Amino acid sequence: MNRPELAEVLRTARARVRPQDVGLPTGMRRQVPGLRREEVAMLAGLSVDYVVRLEQGRGPRPSSQVIAALAQALRLDDDDRDLIFRLADHEPPQAGRIAMVVRPSVFRLLDRMADLPVLVLSAKGDVLAWNPLAAALQGDMSAWPQRQRNLIWQRFLGSSRCQVAAGPDEDDAAARASVGTLRAAHARYPNDPDLAQLIRELRHGSPRFDELWREGRSSPWRTASKSISHPSLGTITLDCDTLLLPDSSQTMLVYSAEPGSPEATALDLLRVTGLQHF
Repeated sequence: MNRPELAEVLRTARARVRPQDVGLPTGMRRQVPGLRREEVAMLAGLSVDYVVRLEQGRGPRPSSQVIAALAQALRLDDDDRDLIFRLADHEPPQAGRIAMVVRPSVFRLLDRMADLPVLVLSAKGDVLAWNPLAAALQGDMSAWPQRQRNLIWQRFLGSSRCQVAAGPDEDDAAARASVGTLRAAHARYPNDPDLAQLIRELRHGSPRFDELWREGRSSPWRTASKSISHPSLGTITLDCDTLLLPDSSQTMLVYSAEPGSPEATALDLLRVTGLQHF
């Protein structure tokens, strides 16, 4: 393991990432370029002390899971991700694994779509990236632990600040679509260990998921209208379009509302208030 070089790469990568690039508020007073160590730790699901020790070239050798989490938090492309894997004396992710790194071109799309809530999901429902308006709509996803930053896990085992698919019929359809998405991912990536672990955890922890899983149906993410129960705005219904990124099997979810509608007014309000509580 090359600790000094890994520390240097992590520090410079952190300085390159702006808070708005990862769906975090910019804030008024920032003394360092890029992200703070606290923000990297939160995004990667690590302790701040652990991130500090890595950036100082101290501490034990990080696991491959930790390196993968840091690569995602720092928005590294494939080449830089592979570099930090090798500096930590790990082999980079192999073919046949679900892509967990978002391409820079997709981040540019997030920047340009700032007036709509947008999320980027992996093939198994991990929330890989989001913009500030998506956080205002669905809650601060950076606060979710890394392994729970998954829409399907949150649906069956979690309790996020915002409930998506609020009505009973809509909730049942969304639950079936979520299970079908994992079945489709499992067929495409049968050897992905993280996917297998997620499915085992969901089947063990949620009787509803296990029941739907045993039905054996497959379904991709689809465009639909979704009702969202927001703690301050109440229930609002938005169009949710699904944009496929076929090279990585990733998906962009884009929420929108008809101009002049009450839902459009609600989104206008969220652009102003962000993550603030009313």
